[in-house]
Amino acid sequence: MPSVSTLTTADPALLVQLSDSHLFAEADGTLLGMNTRDSLQKVIELVRRQQPQIDLIIASGDISQDGTLESYQQFRHLTRRLDAPARWIPGNHDEPQVMAEAAVQSALLEPVVDIGNWRVTLLDSAVPGSVPGYLQDEQLQLLARSLSEAPERHHLVCFHHHPVSIGCPWMEPIGLRNPDGLFAVLDRFPQVRAVLWGHVHQEIDQMRDDVRLLASPSTCIQFEPRSEDFKVGEQAPGYRWLRLMPDGQIETGVERVTGFDFQVDYGSNGY
Repeated sequence: MPSVSTLTTADPALLVQLSDSHLFAEADGTLLGMNTRDSLQKVIELVRRQQPQIDLIIASGDISQDGTLESYQQFRHLTRRLDAPARWIPGNHDEPQVMAEAAVQSALLEPVVDIGNWRVTLLDSAVPGSVPGYLQDEQLQLLARSLSEAPERHHLVCFHHHPVSIGCPWMEPIGLRNPDGLFAVLDRFPQVRAVLWGHVHQEIDQMRDDVRLLASPSTCIQFEPRSEDFKVGEQAPGYRWLRLMPDGQIETGVERVTGFDFQVDYGSNGY
């Protein structure tokens, strides 16, 4: 398995997660009143100031809102400013074939990457035409193979949809539809340290047995935590950083842009 960096197994690895950017082909495209390209640019500038040395960027789905080639090309162009290798996984708003066209002649869609003393496995939980997610048998087999082939490494597993309840009743029906299948695989491998996802547009950090469960803000609009019905939060756009330590420990945090003024427009094109 090729590594994306020159890190040794004794070095910590710094990952940045950018999630749910919902870009449009048009530069002035807005989601619920927010210009998503502008908010992504602000998050990238924040990352540039705070993280001078990034080992891997993970874009955890819903890169695009309209599924256009231009939106993916714009995401690729904007994130080049971070000067780090990257991996993309699809979300329910993405168009996988268009993503693949935008990722041509790159490693952006390679699902397994070794970095430092860790292996990162990126799964496709998106179902064409569906908001909820599902990990097909081939994805679960990919996961089992990736885990079994690197027993000496610590493992981070990433996909788009939430596999556990996050306390938002309106989101319960639109998460991962087969979490039991996922956890049946993960529970066989004690080297799994964390699961990371997007989709929920909010910060989650909890434990399931010895495995850390993490979700992150969107680079655009946020969903209000623990909301009964769909509600946009007032939290600013942001990103998650993860420092993967050689001994399997994870240091992680969420950072948000400051001075960001946004008035939600529920009457505009919706989520």
